[in-house]
Amino acid sequence: ELENLSDAPFSGDEENGGSEELKTEINGNWIPATSITEAKINAKAKRRLRKNSSRDSGRGDSVSDNGETQKIGVVVPTSPKGKLLDRRSRSGKGRGLPKKGGAGGKGVWGTPGQVYDVEEVDIKDPNYDDDQENCVYETVVLPLDERAFEKTLTPIIQEYFEHGDTNEVSEMLKNLNLGEMKYSVPVLAVSLALEGKASHREMTSKLISDLCGTVVSKTDVEKSFDRLLKELPELVLDSPRAPQV
Repeated sequence: ELENLSDAPFSGDEENGGSEELKTEINGNWIPATSITEAKINAKAKRRLRKNSSRDSGRGDSVSDNGETQKIGVVVPTSPKGKLLDRRSRSGKGRGLPKKGGAGGKGVWGTPGQVYDVEEVDIKDPNYDDDQENCVYETVVLPLDERAFEKTLTPIIQEYFEHGDTNEVSEMLKNLNLGEMKYSVPVLAVSLALEGKASHREMTSKLISDLCGTVVSKTDVEKSFDRLLKELPELVLDSPRAPQV
């Protein structure tokens, strides 16, 4: 046994193993040192990728385990979320057009040019009223007061002095609710004619003649001239020749 001992620090088997890879025992298993080094490098690379992905998550990009860059917010078509947001038919049929021509959504009036039928009244409706079928709806025009009367009729008479069509004036006055202000139509027409030309006064005479019996009555015309005579002192201030005219 003493003769077999040598001065070398390693035995013959250990000297022969010097040319081979160094082995390390982990959990009772002998693993080459090169494999451990590669595992450490791979683990370090994965930690670096995860760190970079968490750092770049706020900038819209992320890095996968394979090192491929992916956009944050882009839904992969194969994911369940992508299938929910996909508007195409899940059965694989159809051309991908909107349902009902774009008139099937919530709060949509319908397709352009669509005409709806008259809605029938349901007798079993608790809010049903027998009298509602006999209702007649009419447009109500409020009567003009003195201030609104002058503001509305002044441009009508002034335009009449330009075109001279009494029928047009008559139609416009019929659409107004003159009420008790009918007698004021000749008063306003004569007052404006006194400030104008002689042709305007002649046109005013023709206008009053055509309106009498259609828009105003003879009683209204008499009442209007009585008022003009009473307001003559005020008319002289604007038209000095008002008494003679």
